[in-house]
Amino acid sequence: MYLIIGLGNPGPRYELARHNIGFLVADNLAEKQRIALAQSKHRALYGEGEIEGCQVVIAKPMTYMNNSGQAAKLLLSAFKIFPKQVLVIHDDIDLPLGKIKVKTKGGDAGQLGVRSIAEKFGTDQFYRVRVGVGRPDDQGDIVDYVLTSFTEAETRLLNEVIEEAITKVEETLMEMNKRNNKTEENEEW
Repeated sequence: MYLIIGLGNPGPRYELARHNIGFLVADNLAEKQRIALAQSKHRALYGEGEIEGCQVVIAKPMTYMNNSGQAAKLLLSAFKIFPKQVLVIHDDIDLPLGKIKVKTKGGDAGQLGVRSIAEKFGTDQFYRVRVGVGRPDDQGDIVDYVLTSFTEAETRLLNEVIEEAITKVEETLMEMNKRNNKTEENEEW
């Protein structure tokens, strides 16, 4: 089983904020795969289903971004899975809107939701799909920038970005499954 976590902030105020791109991708992935995010437990909204033959849980922490690790850790325990079976989808200001990168481990680059998860897991050995949201011109405005909604011009590109991110999540899930199956055979990661 794999846990796919989209990061964001709960509530309508943040619905279309840059910081909520993880929620937007998770919602659209769940809709595409016909997985209802209807369970409300473990400080998260989540649903269980299957993607390309892999059992998955798609979840959105209902804590605020900086405390995402609380929900992630509860979900990890509830479903008895390991961090290497977790894929986190999050915004990344170091990438321009439209750029998406996959990361398998490492630092949080200042993304406090990722930091919270790494701290609660006690490891940085989990997968991430980093979705670029761009960087503000004034570096002092980063918090305000990620909490504001996408501009009208950006919104036109947003659907394409979400679709591309979904494809990256699905591809990464297949790669995770291959690696984890090899690991089970070789008993190392």
